[in-house]
Amino acid sequence: MRNFRLDIRPSSPAVGAEILGVDLSGPLSTEETSEIREALKEYGVIFFRDQELTPEQHIAFAERFGPININRFFQSVSGHPQIAEVRKELDQTTNIGGSWHTDHSYDEAPALGSILLARDVPEHGGDTMFASMHRAYEALSDGLKRTLENLRAVHSSRHVFGAAARYAKDTAGRIGNAELATQDAVHPVVIRHPETGRKTLYVNAAFTIRFEDWTEKESKPLLDYLYAHAAQPQFHMRFRWRKGSIAFWDNRATWHFAINDYHGERRLMHRITLEGVPLA
Repeated sequence: MRNFRLDIRPSSPAVGAEILGVDLSGPLSTEETSEIREALKEYGVIFFRDQELTPEQHIAFAERFGPININRFFQSVSGHPQIAEVRKELDQTTNIGGSWHTDHSYDEAPALGSILLARDVPEHGGDTMFASMHRAYEALSDGLKRTLENLRAVHSSRHVFGAAARYAKDTAGRIGNAELATQDAVHPVVIRHPETGRKTLYVNAAFTIRFEDWTEKESKPLLDYLYAHAAQPQFHMRFRWRKGSIAFWDNRATWHFAINDYHGERRLMHRITLEGVPLA
């Protein structure tokens, strides 16, 4: 048996790497799967190019890394409830994921990661930004680190996907099931990553609403500081999509931001989300 080694090219000093020369349409060896898993741990998000996958192959690849979460808000691909559509049509102005966030932080066991496959992309624009929350945490002062390690934060889906939410109205036909937007979860503000053990900042502007036992008004100044801190360019990288590109990111280690700069063009992505574990 050959000693398999992936061709891994880091995307930036902070986060991300592209993996070359791997065809994900067929079965992966145990060694290949292990190396992809290790690359995800090390870089937070990994990228593949020119992957012409059927929905069945997309699902088979994802299942190598864990059970699939059936998304309760996104419209799914016909016949494949495991795959959520991330779609923006020519006449739509609001995109999905157009602010810094991490998926499913409102769940008691937040998603391990997401595997996004580009089906139809605009000629220009529609890039996605990624940020390392481990690097963002490391750059905080020792005093603020000590303060944050004693805090827990409340995350919610209600204000984003609920019936009264503006976002739910602006994405009607793509986002639904507002009656299921009842999830609230409490997580440590600083987590130890379940697999790497690295300390990581775990709040995000989309779903974190306040610190536990604090009011929203009391929480806002510190949360706003943390969001501005983590949004600094030194923690980022930018990925330009092509048809057949895949991004596989760790939701416990990164933020992402889908840039909405392609009005009048269509963008269709297929996303599979992997089940995670409670955070400590």
